[in-house]
Amino acid sequence: MALRGPEELGEQVEEPEDLDDQDASSISPAEEITLPPGTGGEDEPEEALLLPWDRFSTWLHCICVVGFDLELGQAVEVRPNDPGSGGGKTSICYLSFPDSNSGCLGDTQFCFRFRQGSNRKSSLGCFLETTDRDAPPCLKREQGHYYGYVYFRQVRDKSLKRGYFQKSLVLISKRPYVTFFHSLLKIMAPEYFEKQEPCLEAACNDIDRWPAPHPGRILTLPIMGVVIKIRIPTCYDKPGTSQLVQSAQSDSQVSIVLPTIHEVDLFRCFYPVFFHIQMLWELVLLGEALVVMAPSPAESSDTVLALVSCISPLRYCSDFRPYFTIHDSEFKEYTTRTQAPPSVILGVTNPFFAKTLQHWPHIIRIGDMKQAGEMAKQMKVKKLKNLKTLDSKPGVYTAYKAYLNKDEEILKQLQKGVQQKRPSASFMIPERYVASLMPLQKSISPWKSPPQLRPFLQQDFMKTLEKAGPQLTSRLKGDWIGLYRHFLKSANFDGWFRNRRREMTQKLEALHLEALCEESRQHSEVETVDLVLKLKDKLAQAEREQLPVRPGTVVKLRAHIEAVILALPEDLQGILHKPSTP
Repeated sequence: MALRGPEELGEQVEEPEDLDDQDASSISPAEEITLPPGTGGEDEPEEALLLPWDRFSTWLHCICVVGFDLELGQAVEVRPNDPGSGGGKTSICYLSFPDSNSGCLGDTQFCFRFRQGSNRKSSLGCFLETTDRDAPPCLKREQGHYYGYVYFRQVRDKSLKRGYFQKSLVLISKRPYVTFFHSLLKIMAPEYFEKQEPCLEAACNDIDRWPAPHPGRILTLPIMGVVIKIRIPTCYDKPGTSQLVQSAQSDSQVSIVLPTIHEVDLFRCFYPVFFHIQMLWELVLLGEALVVMAPSPAESSDTVLALVSCISPLRYCSDFRPYFTIHDSEFKEYTTRTQAPPSVILGVTNPFFAKTLQHWPHIIRIGDMKQAGEMAKQMKVKKLKNLKTLDSKPGVYTAYKAYLNKDEEILKQLQKGVQQKRPSASFMIPERYVASLMPLQKSISPWKSPPQLRPFLQQDFMKTLEKAGPQLTSRLKGDWIGLYRHFLKSANFDGWFRNRRREMTQKLEALHLEALCEESRQHSEVETVDLVLKLKDKLAQAEREQLPVRPGTVVKLRAHIEAVILALPEDLQGILHKPSTP
């Protein structure tokens, strides 16, 4: 089968390549956008300028079909973009199939994540940044990695030499919309396996008519005769709530309504190690090296994704691989014994890793969930030396001593299905201290540069915990102060603080811009020219960096610039009306 598109690519993978040669490489209102078949729906001004396949690229990088040929090995066909050089396609080939020991018969869904080649740049960069502006931290587009969402089918077929039909349909994307893309594959893959190429061509054309996934929008997305309704969350949404409402009139054409596009079922994913959930939250929060050993890629990827999401609303800022194999380009980097294991969460299924990664400090062993009956019995944390093979009993193998005491009452409530407030919500006390680093608004002057944020001082922050720390309000007891000291050294804190500092700096720039807009006193010609130049620079910055200014501020600023220029002599007007050189 050949997939025809703007780029037609195929690659056979017969032997593993040398791994060293591979690439390293204010709330927006909800808006109902209905796309009748064959139309593009209502366009935002910038979307009206998009070229063919640009809409597709706001959702997916490409769609891959990975098959297995007894003589040629794994082969990948790509539609419509190239996921990178040979290393990227090789990674997709191996990560799209379960390990042979997994024994996955029938249909299996899972996801993986791999590093983007360093030479890849999107021509849609500026436009895609606008779709991320109001997104929650955990839903922003990946900068250095791709996600692969897999629908794998393995069924007996006596007509084939191997005796089995084995093929995967894979969606490659930078968007972590796990629930949405798995639901999309449940529609696309069975149809594709039955009807092959024409069906996939139609799906790609459907996706290329979808509007971009701007946060706050409610979208109805047609795909292969089915209509999916979703809402893209915003960073302003209240945690634990869904703003996707049913409308009998507008939903008459809707086949599927997804209440979430990204959340995983934490209770189901943590089922085998449920009694250790508090300790696992700490390990993830602190960016500790963790490996999940599971019987199948589905259980491996589900558990890793649950671990990463359990510290929400914090974004997990270290690397994580929901499904990792010996063919991965980072295999040598992540399994070396010459240095301490990196801050990464790996999900594996190959028994080989039980030996290769036995020096890792924290190992989670997941049993077969399909065979699990009653709730797993309460297990003690096991010593690492007891883990020798993948035949070891399920459990958590670690020498880690938790900072916080286990709360049996919370575990009992969770078992009963009673929703509990996540520890991360109480833990984010740094927000209060960081907000105090913001200069007072009265210190912002149109004739001075914007004031700088005060520096984050760990000693000052730790003092605030004594009077306003979570130990005063949370039912969880233990060494909160020690946990914070450890957290402040982690990649998760560094990533969170960098993001908050950037947001606050942009807020200062926006307030400075608004102060310039309000400047109305009389000036000399020299001062007026200086003001115009400042206003033009601020206007360019506001548009380039998408500063969080109040609605109408940019329009007001343009009008203000024009009014100031018209008050000047004609010779100066002519000079200032010329476009500035880059």
